[in-house]
Amino acid sequence: MASRLCLCLLLAAAAATSPGRLVPYDLLYADGVRAYFARDWARAAELLQRALHSYAGLRAALRACRAACRREAAFLGGPPGAGPWEAALFGPVLQRADCLQHCLGRRLGAAPSAHRASRTIRRDFERREPYNYLQVAFFQLKKLDQAVSAAHTFFVANPQHLQMREDIEKYRRMSGVRSDNFRDLEATPHWEAYEAGVQHYDADEYLQAVARLEESLTEALSALEECRALCEGPWEDEDNEEEEEMQPGLYEAIAAHYIQVLKCRQQCVLEIATKPGRISATEDFIPSHLDLLQFAYDQVGNQALAAECAASYLLFYPTDEPMLEKMNQYLTELGEDTAITARESIQHYVQRSLMEKKLIYYAVEHLGGTFNDPDLWTPDELIPENLKEKHREDQEKQKQETLDVEERDKRGPLPFEDIAVTMDSHQMNGTQRVVFDRVLTESECKDLLRLTKLAQNGDVDWRDAKLLLQASEKSRKIIESYFTPGKKLHFSFTHLVCRTAVDGEQEGRMDLSHPVHADNCLLDPEGQECWKEPPAYVYRDYSGILYLNDDFQGGGLFFTEMDTVTVTAEVHPKCGRLVAFSSGKENPHGVWAVSRGRRCAIALWYTHSQEHAEQERVKAEELIEQRAVEQDQTDREERQGADGSGRSSSETPVPSSETRYTSRRHRPGLDRTQHPKDLRARDEF
Repeated sequence: MASRLCLCLLLAAAAATSPGRLVPYDLLYADGVRAYFARDWARAAELLQRALHSYAGLRAALRACRAACRREAAFLGGPPGAGPWEAALFGPVLQRADCLQHCLGRRLGAAPSAHRASRTIRRDFERREPYNYLQVAFFQLKKLDQAVSAAHTFFVANPQHLQMREDIEKYRRMSGVRSDNFRDLEATPHWEAYEAGVQHYDADEYLQAVARLEESLTEALSALEECRALCEGPWEDEDNEEEEEMQPGLYEAIAAHYIQVLKCRQQCVLEIATKPGRISATEDFIPSHLDLLQFAYDQVGNQALAAECAASYLLFYPTDEPMLEKMNQYLTELGEDTAITARESIQHYVQRSLMEKKLIYYAVEHLGGTFNDPDLWTPDELIPENLKEKHREDQEKQKQETLDVEERDKRGPLPFEDIAVTMDSHQMNGTQRVVFDRVLTESECKDLLRLTKLAQNGDVDWRDAKLLLQASEKSRKIIESYFTPGKKLHFSFTHLVCRTAVDGEQEGRMDLSHPVHADNCLLDPEGQECWKEPPAYVYRDYSGILYLNDDFQGGGLFFTEMDTVTVTAEVHPKCGRLVAFSSGKENPHGVWAVSRGRRCAIALWYTHSQEHAEQERVKAEELIEQRAVEQDQTDREERQGADGSGRSSSETPVPSSETRYTSRRHRPGLDRTQHPKDLRARDEF
């Protein structure tokens, strides 16, 4: 009883710190948005701030009450009259429910159910959407410092948002805006510490690295506990929402909800490992802390703590050979009798995670369902044998289903040895996207850049044009072998283009050199559609850009979602870099304006349809082949003349190069064939 009384007093004290009734944040948010669209900026700002405060207060209450009631339930028995096993099972459950009801009621000032918001509203707050409205309201109220902070807070979590990026750049140019105004009001402590620690680590500043990485690990484990506590929310089952006859029985419902909570808790490691604004999580986030700390402690001469971190890391990867070697080294240095144990917090973390995984895998094996394990370190023996087979089958099935929309690394063998795949679809957060490097050498890039200047003067020699055809054909073979091995790709259009910066102020430019679009359909961002109808080039299947230089600023390629504002990936130009992608709605893309210098590239489009193959290219290839044969014949005759061999008077004299080029230009129709429109460089402003 003494323990229970102490915990109850603790709960009462916690509740006493919450003054008054907490208004549900979804109601405040709705009123704030209505005020925003009514242009009542003062009221909008007030309501949106209150909504954010209420949201934070609700999360704090849930975390505190669930943590406190979890401790209290351990001291309680079952209700009177219940059987032994039911008392053991349901007693703590019922008492904990009672504890939560009273704790949350005291902290929130109302029934917890009044604070349940829809998924849409929760998603808005997770994405920091209220700050998007707030920055406009503060700007209209001429509260520039608060507007900048709100804008920055939103942008940190949504760096792909083009409009906010433009607003941020405008704020930077405004007088009266200080650098410290760009504050993240929702800053994540463990990420700030982690990035600072890694920077110190990379700079060989190991004492500073140790301090910040230890801070990051502590904060990360704390954030993990908060996330896990929030998993214990209402059971959300959309499938059975309106089918009363399909509702599960008592034990099935309890099991389903419990497994839902366990899966949510397991996914928390991905949540804390995902930096705000990023799509994917940092792999092995917790183990990586221990790996870095082990090395840093070793470098500063603290072998005892280095050994402790190594032992903790081995809880995740017990057969890791480099770490086992380090452990043997530490044992030698510290003495064989020295007891080296893993950190208690890490032991608890691993043991609890393994226990939960066992329960989840048992449920999946016997009750059905699926589980996407977030950890790379899960022991293979933990997964039931029949699930291992099913997991492999699911992977194969998924591979077959997505083969037509999502390439795998090195789907087809590349036809050239020196080519490197720098980024694939996974790294570019999309499908049918890839970046190759070393497609051209520096010398080849220079020759093609020279061609762009010759083309502007209309003075392209056939040898120069041949360089362009060879480079584009090499790109075609690479793209065909990677995306569609065994299925012919034809050129649809070839375009050598240079884009040059306009004169005037360049700082902070956010305009586009080429607006967001898809290459074979008409993009409709509002309707989330892309219409395959004229004037779109509906027959285009794949697109490519082969860059020739990087001595300029801006001009990068970026991909977006269908909304045309959510940037998913960016590609920075450099000599010999080829970016290739499918031409459909899955790859909307645009080009940033060139802010300094001149960017040159070969734009390429391909089709599987032979009837839409580029006819001008066929003519150009025929002409160049003809010129090559003529040149070969001329070279042979010149060599024969140099050797003193005679020539009959009936043979035509070999013209000089000057005469040859002049006569070539006067052949009927040659100009049109020699300089087809798509082979001319074009400067775009």
